[in-house]
Amino acid sequence: MNTTLWIILVIVALIAGVAIGFFVARQYMMKYLKDNPPINEQMLRVMMSQMGRKPSEKQIKQMMNSMNKLSSK
Repeated sequence: MNTTLWIILVIVALIAGVAIGFFVARQYMMKYLKDNPPINEQMLRVMMSQMGRKPSEKQIKQMMNSMNKLSSK
């Protein structure tokens, strides 16, 4: 009986640890994305102008599309 109880407690503790870890990691990522938003079109324009380029709207859209494809993988 003691062994069975011990095994059940280990399994319950493992499941609780996974659940708590998931929610803590989710909260951390939500806070991180709020504090450090992903790159947007305005940031791209500023970066390209700092590099000495005057980007066209087409170039901005192409770069945003390529970044979105990379992040969705």
